[in-house]
Amino acid sequence: MEKKSLSRQTADRLYNIIVAEKRMAPGEQLPNELGLARELGISRTTLREAVRALTERGVLEIRRGKGTFVSERVEHLENFGFDKLGGMRGRLRDLFELRAVFEPSAARLACRRATPEELAEILDWGGRVEACILAGEDRTRADREFHAAIVRATHNEFMARLLPMINQAVGQAIRTGEGQEKLARDTLRDHALLLEFFRRRDEEGAEHAMAIHMRHSIDALELEE
Repeated sequence: MEKKSLSRQTADRLYNIIVAEKRMAPGEQLPNELGLARELGISRTTLREAVRALTERGVLEIRRGKGTFVSERVEHLENFGFDKLGGMRGRLRDLFELRAVFEPSAARLACRRATPEELAEILDWGGRVEACILAGEDRTRADREFHAAIVRATHNEFMARLLPMINQAVGQAIRTGEGQEKLARDTLRDHALLLEFFRRRDEEGAEHAMAIHMRHSIDALELEE
């Protein structure tokens, strides 16, 4: 299967940062080209191609003589209502069930398709999640990046667009709660198993390990009700 070009991967990553994770607000200017390219680990040419693609999609706009900015229209881009889940426990449970359907398959595909660099990124973010839990620190960003790295490695465009939105909604809705302590313990065990399967490129093992992790997440959510 032909993998997406680096510029398309970069465009998807920036889309997720802006639209799904909302790290940048409408009207906000992108960092300077050189700095952003270094941060993303890409060339300036690749970044320009990605920016051009996002400009065509209405996510970014170029203001002559000023720079590149997040479009004011970005607030109206489809996000499936995931940013309105706070307090909606039933819908949140549905969302976890959706994750339980596609994330195990994403783990299988990532094992098969990840480049060495993508595999290293998955393992790195997995290690950061573990470090945050052991230190008693907020792991929301590390956990989000871990799952996003897995989905990016599937080289499936629709999965890559969906997961960051789900992660954002879940992070907002269940950051605190009675079930979080149990989920943290489960996450340590689940991720250790999952990372071992990724190291071995064991597709079936990764799929089953992710399914177990999603089951534990649903169990923790039910404890909060």
